[in-house]
Amino acid sequence: MKKALILQHMNHDHPGRFLDWFAEDGILPVPVRIFDGHHIPSLKDYDFMFVLGGAQDTWQEEEYPYLKAEKQAIREWVWDRAKPYFGVCLGHQLLATGLGGEVARADEGEVGVFDVALTEDGTASAFMQGLPSTQQVMQWHHAEVKRPPQGSKVLAQSARTGVQSLAVDSHALSTQFHCEFSPQTVAGWSSLPLYVETLEKLNGPGAYDRLVRESYPLMPQMQKSTRQMWDNFKKASGLVK
Repeated sequence: MKKALILQHMNHDHPGRFLDWFAEDGILPVPVRIFDGHHIPSLKDYDFMFVLGGAQDTWQEEEYPYLKAEKQAIREWVWDRAKPYFGVCLGHQLLATGLGGEVARADEGEVGVFDVALTEDGTASAFMQGLPSTQQVMQWHHAEVKRPPQGSKVLAQSARTGVQSLAVDSHALSTQFHCEFSPQTVAGWSSLPLYVETLEKLNGPGAYDRLVRESYPLMPQMQKSTRQMWDNFKKASGLVK
């Protein structure tokens, strides 16, 4: 089997709906809990890097020293080795900063369901073929890419966030939105009081129940769009022939 290096930043966080497709495609996920003191292993033994989200900010290297090593690993993986990379939320922002872009506090954060639209580059990209020009996605972020790295392309944007998706050549793709969130992901938050409390702090009392009611009817289309993006990515990057 091929091996996916999964860089994890929080407990109870995982690639969500992508795990089913990893199994279908013969890709074994190998999680590395870098927030828990686990070191990033030698990259030569892996075929794919998937970088998850997290509460950390890319500029907090003093508070989270492992972020520096993570950016170096991403730079080596994407620039030097030019191997398949997928990042979500923090993984999107780390791709940008690892390659010389800029991330900062968002003017307006996004937590909940929001619309994103393909840019002109997104419409032309092999990564986004077959996707609707506008789609509803799950968001949870308060920082954003302010300046994309040199040589990258912006594939999607929202009303609040100018860089919702990045591509580097045909082997690296990232999304600010949480395309990995599945019905199981959202249902799991009911057993995690901190997640529910954070949602209510951000969006008011009853925020979790409202998000469940809003997002569940949209999950089939979110699944379909993410599956199309994954199929495009694995072919364009050469991860799965």
